[in-house]
Amino acid sequence: MTSFAEDASINRMIFINLPVADLERSRRFYAGLGFAVDPQLSDGQCVCVVISRSICVMLLGHDRFAQAIDGEIADAHRTTEVLNCLTAASRDEVDRLVTRAVLGGGRVWRDKVDDGVMYGHSFADPDGHVWELLHLEFGSGP
Repeated sequence: MTSFAEDASINRMIFINLPVADLERSRRFYAGLGFAVDPQLSDGQCVCVVISRSICVMLLGHDRFAQAIDGEIADAHRTTEVLNCLTAASRDEVDRLVTRAVLGGGRVWRDKVDDGVMYGHSFADPDGHVWELLHLEFGSGP
């Protein structure tokens, strides 16, 4: 089996669905991080944020999100429902995204991690959803 770093043939997409209290605030927050919105997949109850060609975040108003689940919507300010982790092209990109997140209404979630091969940092968006950013130095070993 090939490693993740070697397998470039994976062509799946992922749509991360997140409940948000204020759709317009969330749209501005993610746009402030530099991500585009796909108007074809957005409407008055949801916003499709394009992270990459294979990753989209669907920001869903609470009423719309509740239609898609059984049970209650988790309060991400009180409990961690999921850790979303994105790779970054550089250490600088990690730092820039966390800075933009804080300036846009998010908050730093945990301290930076720097072990040489792995450099990361994290933030929580205005609704408390956690995003880790990770830059990996593949091939930097002995």
